[in-house]
Amino acid sequence: MSDSSSIETLVAILRTEIARLSPGDRLPSSRDLITRHGVGPVTVSRAIALLAAEGAVVTRPGSGTYVAARRPPTGGGEPDTSWQAVALAGRPFAPEAPDEPGTVPVGTIPLSGGYPHESLQPTRLLGGALARAARRPDAWHRAPAAGLTTLRTIFARQAGGDVGPDDVLVTGGGQGALSLLFRAVAAPGSPILVESPTYAGALAAARSAGLHPVPVPMDDQGLRPDLLAEAFAVTGARLLYCQPTFHNPTGTVLSGERRGQIVDVARAAGAFLIEDDFARHLGHGRPVPRPLVADDRDGTVVHLTSLTKPASPSLRIGALIARGPVMRRLLGMRRVDDFFIARPLQEAAVELLSTPAWDRHLRALSAALHQRCAVLADALAREVPDWTLHRVPEGGLHLWVRLPAGCTEEAVAEAARAHRVAVNLGHHHFPAEPPAAHLRLGFAAAAEPAELVEAAARLGAVAARA
Repeated sequence: MSDSSSIETLVAILRTEIARLSPGDRLPSSRDLITRHGVGPVTVSRAIALLAAEGAVVTRPGSGTYVAARRPPTGGGEPDTSWQAVALAGRPFAPEAPDEPGTVPVGTIPLSGGYPHESLQPTRLLGGALARAARRPDAWHRAPAAGLTTLRTIFARQAGGDVGPDDVLVTGGGQGALSLLFRAVAAPGSPILVESPTYAGALAAARSAGLHPVPVPMDDQGLRPDLLAEAFAVTGARLLYCQPTFHNPTGTVLSGERRGQIVDVARAAGAFLIEDDFARHLGHGRPVPRPLVADDRDGTVVHLTSLTKPASPSLRIGALIARGPVMRRLLGMRRVDDFFIARPLQEAAVELLSTPAWDRHLRALSAALHQRCAVLADALAREVPDWTLHRVPEGGLHLWVRLPAGCTEEAVAEAARAHRVAVNLGHHHFPAEPPAAHLRLGFAAAAEPAELVEAAARLGAVAARA
């Protein structure tokens, strides 16, 4: 009898024996099986391995082979994934993930989400850039781990100061860069200081990395340096995440005086300051403040920017700017995580950013966002006068609205859905207990400004019945 037929015969015998046993019962030892069936140890070993691969048995080194838990028949009943609760125990995750806009029902006006409508995206420019990039002879070659030098040079020039291409790491958009940063800079269990409120996606990424967000209050001038210094002293944190320019969700711009102060406070605490500059290309026409990183020579500021907001959600290209050992650590993690960012996408980004049409797109986008912001702000003041608008921002994609006392976010959002308006809940943006009920209302995702007027009217009907 051949070895293969001996193995098949023994597997068939053991399957019959397993069917008579209960999950957890122990099979005869390898020595017993060798003696009982007159086969060699290799045959027994391979037969057990086949049964284990099928999920019929589990082997426990030093203990023996046991009947595995029965699997439900394929196609019979609902799948049972309850076992995963035990397998995943102890692994951090983000229970308060940011709102995922998904696909809104037909007829619903989206005041939710974080990207401009496709009519505001440079679709033709992107298509042309990708086509030109694909024709390059080296388009499909392996890219450097840090990113293409040409693209890093562009990002360095945008940051200003003495930032150079060696200070830049190309990333797969902003959200992935945040996750990378949080894992690189702080150990699980560490505190991270954040503005309150702040970007919900940053809170989700921080919690997924095992960090504990600690709120630092803001006012109309942005993050308060006095309370920031106190928070560093009380918590011993070594990491601050902030959005100094067109803050999400409030639209606040950190004042000129405070921009240097918060860097000084972080430096004095021996902490990193992550500057999320996601909205640099989302201004509404006025000059945009200089990035914090441009005036930082000591590596305190780690700068994050992305092309996804002003271009397209699928242009997953961003950049981290950092100096010193933290950059070497980030580059090392890149080589472990994903090696490099897809070269064709990087080449397309270079093509896009190198054409004069990109600057024309940014000017058109700026004008459109300015108009939409004003339209929605005016309509809300008219239709829901009891809702308090934090400010009419000079950049970004959102309005931040406080609801009247007695209104709950969930009730208002549910009523808004019934009136075919999608909104974002405010409490997702707070690292701790919210001081009041808020909504984040986007003005960029609607198809046209007239929809914003209609959405405000529908919210007026919601407010009248609250």
